[in-house]
Amino acid sequence: MTESVPILMYHAVGENPSAATRRLSVAPRALDEQLAFLVRHGFTGMSFSDLAGAFETGDTLPERPVVLTFDDGYADFAECAWPILRSYGFPATVFVTSGWIADAGSHAAGAPLDRMLTWAQVRELAAAGIEIGAHSHSHPELDQLADAPLREELRLGRTLLEDCIGAPVRTLAYPFGYSTPRVRHAARAAGYRCAAAVRNIRASSSDDIFMLPRLTIRRSTDSSTFASIMTGGDKQIFRRDRLLTASWAAVRRSRRAGKRVLGHV
Repeated sequence: MTESVPILMYHAVGENPSAATRRLSVAPRALDEQLAFLVRHGFTGMSFSDLAGAFETGDTLPERPVVLTFDDGYADFAECAWPILRSYGFPATVFVTSGWIADAGSHAAGAPLDRMLTWAQVRELAAAGIEIGAHSHSHPELDQLADAPLREELRLGRTLLEDCIGAPVRTLAYPFGYSTPRVRHAARAAGYRCAAAVRNIRASSSDDIFMLPRLTIRRSTDSSTFASIMTGGDKQIFRRDRLLTASWAAVRRSRRAGKRVLGHV
C-alpha cells in the first residue's frame, strides 16, 4: 500500500499579520500547539526535498512522516516560526520569493504582502539547517506567462537564492499553487528536481514529483481541526477547497487559451 504523507503549507506566522496575509497566517501560539501535537503523536519531520527524494527512489520513510513548508519568505519566519521549530527539533522548507526580499535592491520585483526576510536572514536560516526553496522571482501566475518570461522567473529566482546561500536550490513551490504541464516542464528544464503545488490532498509516491500536493493551514485551523487533519479527516475538511481548485483550473485554462488567440503568449 502506498503511504500518504501530509505536506503542510504555511505562510505568515505572527500575532498581527498584514490584512493581505491574515487569512493564510497562523499565530505563533497556534504553531507551537501544532508542533506539540506532532511530537506527542510520534510524527517525524522531513524536508520537502528529502520526502521527494524518498518518493523518487523508493527509500523507506520514517515513522509517521510530515513536511512543514512556509511560502513567500516573510520576516516573521525568522522571528517567530524558526524559534518554535528549533525548540521542537523540527525541520522545515521555506519557499522564498527572491524579488520580495527586504533588501532585494535592483532585483526588487512584485508586490510583497508584508515584511519580508533579508538576504542575511535567508543565509542564516540556510546555515541553521532550514531548507531554502524557490517561489519564483516576482510571484506571478506562472501558467499565464509566455515561455520566455516563465523561464526567466524560474531561472532568476533560483540563481539569486543560490548566490545568497552558496548551495544548490532544487525545490520550487508554484505561486498560488498554479501549474500546467508546460510550467512543470519548464521547472524541470530550469534545474529544479521537485516542486510543490497545493491541491489539499496528501502526497504519495504515485504523485508527479513536480506536483506534490500540500494541505493548507490557515488562521481558522484551530487545534481540533488540525488534529483531525493529521489523523485522517483531511479529505472531508478540504473537500470545498478541492472543488474550488477544480473549478478555478477550468477558468485558468480558458483564460490562457484566450491569450494565445490574441497573441499575448
